[in-house]
Amino acid sequence: MMQRLFKLSNPDLLHEASYVHGERIQAASGQTFVIIDPGSGIDWATCPDNSAEDVNNAVQSSYRGFLEYRGYTARKRAQLLLEWHRLIGESKEDLAKLITYETGKPLAEARGDYSLGFAWWFAGEAERIQGIIGASSYAERRVLTIKQPIGVAVALVPWNFPIAMTMRKASAAFAAGCSMIVKPSPETPLSCLALADLATRAGFPAGTFNVLTTSLENTPGLSEALCTHPLVAKVTFTGSTRVGKIVAGLCAQGLKKCTLELGGNCPVVVFDDADIGQAIGQIMALKWRNAGQACITAIEFMFKPFKTGHGADPTNNFGAVTTLSGPEKAELQVKNALENGAKLRTGSGKPLMLSSSGDGSQFMEPVVLTGMTQDMQMAKEETFGPVCGLFKFETEEQVVKWANDTSLGLASYVFTKNSDRLWRLFENLEAGMIGLNTGNGSAAESPFGGIKQSGYGKESGKDVAVAEYLVEKTGTLTVM
Repeated sequence: MMQRLFKLSNPDLLHEASYVHGERIQAASGQTFVIIDPGSGIDWATCPDNSAEDVNNAVQSSYRGFLEYRGYTARKRAQLLLEWHRLIGESKEDLAKLITYETGKPLAEARGDYSLGFAWWFAGEAERIQGIIGASSYAERRVLTIKQPIGVAVALVPWNFPIAMTMRKASAAFAAGCSMIVKPSPETPLSCLALADLATRAGFPAGTFNVLTTSLENTPGLSEALCTHPLVAKVTFTGSTRVGKIVAGLCAQGLKKCTLELGGNCPVVVFDDADIGQAIGQIMALKWRNAGQACITAIEFMFKPFKTGHGADPTNNFGAVTTLSGPEKAELQVKNALENGAKLRTGSGKPLMLSSSGDGSQFMEPVVLTGMTQDMQMAKEETFGPVCGLFKFETEEQVVKWANDTSLGLASYVFTKNSDRLWRLFENLEAGMIGLNTGNGSAAESPFGGIKQSGYGKESGKDVAVAEYLVEKTGTLTVM
């Protein structure tokens, strides 16, 4: 029996088995993997290590669920989403605890992972799915369209915002009338399993929301089997550009619809006429949330003291990193910057061990670098850790060129009181999302997605997100 590090108000929300057709199941192999608390290094749960051989059963279940669920009226789907939203709200503290012990982030941040209102928003979208009747060039002809759910969808979900990412994908799919199989990250399966439990309580039919857990070792094989299964019609993936290209290639084999939300190298541009206090406040929240482990986090930017420690301690406002792969890359980027003339203003640029949190804990202090130049690694690559570089620029044209000098294009941020300049930057920065005097552009009502090698397709927002889960049919009618 694993050591339980915390208690939930509703212990029934903690499930350690995969979820298929309303039942808790184990891997066909019988193998399991452990879940580790990043703040202490302690193993505290196990989940089934599903593999490719477990995929067909889950997909067949989802297809049966789809055949039933697609017949629900838009009003009924909206009602189910609203009930799911209500149950999630009732469980917010338990969900926050699960997130903290899976990801290492402080409880205050973990509470924000479920509070974006995706189920609420997409309940409204469910009843706004409409076709058109169009004018024809022929007097006796009528043209009309209808929109229908595409079928079984697969969501490959990251560990940095496990509930928000699952909700953003699943809520859109359910609004459209699709079923979904979620493969959560090996670091964060339990929060996703809790969502599946709440979806069943809300009344979604069996097979509508299935969850397959798996280890890091089995992730490639399981994901490939999901992406290439003939009954899977849609795949949505959030993760690195490298893996996104693999997912796109697998989906291309079956011409499956695919949404990719990939890596970002997100500049923050602060002009001399900006409200500096406001800009700093926005940047602080943007850059340091989740210990810098967010795709839309600022890469290139002031700093106030943080108390680093286990996220379950409410006095700590800077938690553990979920995995060390991001900070290891960040450490190399810091080393490269220092070797090329940058100055270290705060932090060490190295992983930090806190004896009070256990020998296996994993932390990294916030790092701020000044004197950054465009030839340094950080200017070209995504930084998935708590490192911030400050670049000095002279002109608007120069900073736009610098900001766009990357293959990625997820998000950019601009701070200025000049409305003309704000508009020019909105048009000229090459990113799918631009923060205009704000560091928070992510919301259920805002289309989320990048351009260039940061992916394609949109999640959230009016019409566009649900459209990712729909097919459109054209009817041509002759009236005699």
